[in-house]
Amino acid sequence: MKRLILFFLRIGRQFAWIAIFLMVVVIMIQVFFRYVLNNALPWPDEVARFLMLWMTGLIAPSAYRWGGFVSIDMLERFLPKIISTLLTLFLLIISLFVLIIGLELGLKHINAGWIFNSASIKIPFNLIGGKAEPIKLAWMYMSLPVGIVFLISVNIELILRNFLSNFTKLELPEDLDKQKLETQ
Repeated sequence: MKRLILFFLRIGRQFAWIAIFLMVVVIMIQVFFRYVLNNALPWPDEVARFLMLWMTGLIAPSAYRWGGFVSIDMLERFLPKIISTLLTLFLLIISLFVLIIGLELGLKHINAGWIFNSASIKIPFNLIGGKAEPIKLAWMYMSLPVGIVFLISVNIELILRNFLSNFTKLELPEDLDKQKLETQ
């Protein structure tokens, strides 16, 4: 399970880097057209938002796995180890329920997104003799459930890792990607 999660998280991080690079390029194009040519384009703002949502959905699971989310852990540090472990497990289980509810809401949001078209993003079929087709907003909204599915898988892994490392004598392997990041 861990290898599969790591594989998808690595792919997600690579796509997130590509998305943030493209987002910067699109924003720079808009700045040039708006302030240098005094003729703002209609599509860069929405494309940048599309890329930002996907970047967030793809990078959040890695941040969650590596403890990169903001958390208040003062109480956890002052409690005895067993109580701290039980509190952490309890909070991870609550997080799992919240993520499942978020997934349900995200899927409903996608269904509504198939009804509406993007205001400015269109597939340029007119370049090959067809008609430009607007993109459905569901493609933008899909970043939410995709990210949440990865967050759920990471959450389950964190529950298992926390339980196994504290209540069994198993030696769990470390995350090499996190170690590389910390040494840089």
